Amino acid sequence: MSKVCIVFDRIRAEEKMLEKEALNLGYDTLMLDAKITQVNTDTKKQDLDLGDVVLERCVSYYRGLHFTSCLEFLDIPVINKFQVANVCGNKMFMTLLLKKHNVPTPKTYFSFTSESATENLEKTGYPLVIKPVIGSWGRGVMAIRDKDTMDAVCEIRDITDSPHDRIYYLQELVNRPPRDIRVITVGDQPVAAMYRKSSGGFKTNVALGAEPELCPLTKEIEDLAVKASQAMGGGILGIDMMEDEKNGLIVHEVNNTVEFKGLSRVAEKNIPKEMVEYAINYIRK
Repeated sequence: MSKVCIVFDRIRAEEKMLEKEALNLGYDTLMLDAKITQVNTDTKKQDLDLGDVVLERCVSYYRGLHFTSCLEFLDIPVINKFQVANVCGNKMFMTLLLKKHNVPTPKTYFSFTSESATENLEKTGYPLVIKPVIGSWGRGVMAIRDKDTMDAVCEIRDITDSPHDRIYYLQELVNRPPRDIRVITVGDQPVAAMYRKSSGGFKTNVALGAEPELCPLTKEIEDLAVKASQAMGGGILGIDMMEDEKNGLIVHEVNNTVEFKGLSRVAEKNIPKEMVEYAINYIRK
């Protein structure tokens, strides 16, 4: 009997749902807190009880990424793979890879000092959306509509001066309906989609109050989701799309440890069940 390990650093509804489905499917299931797990260069696979396959679900990008590296060092199958997690967790890496694989995505500008970013924005014109290259739940994402706002952002970043504050990621403000589309793919196959409607501003994160509503999986949405998933390297992903008035559907983000609580409320398919079955099939190939 296969054993599924769910690694977490904070138990959310999603991790509980995955555990429930794994048990319902008859698999031995282990919940493992990454914060209290220790690995060293002499650790062997048999030294740790990590099951036959791991679903890495850490909220912390860095903790999850480094834990995944340890799992791959121990030759333990983990979803998602290190390279997928690494690319999806950094918006700049992700955007460049989408563009390289001809996945339609908003035009994005990169600068590496506040002075260069301001010059870039003045040359391009307002508004642009600024995003931290590392981050989730819409934190730090804002529309830059004038020089005063840009000067304030640069002043704060120059003071904090964290490594990622020095990377300026500026993206065109897409003319779209007040919503976006979240598609969950499992093994490159779309399983469910939802509209995330804005609760007032231009952000559409469910974590910020956006309301989920079932979105039909059209062929256009499915084809674009498959293409984006393959560009990232596959696994279990959340593909975020916008309906650009001028260019049609475009992908603006791909998420690694995707949240699915909101979509599960409206989806026809059992999302956590699909994920567990994929993990088991992954080690049977």
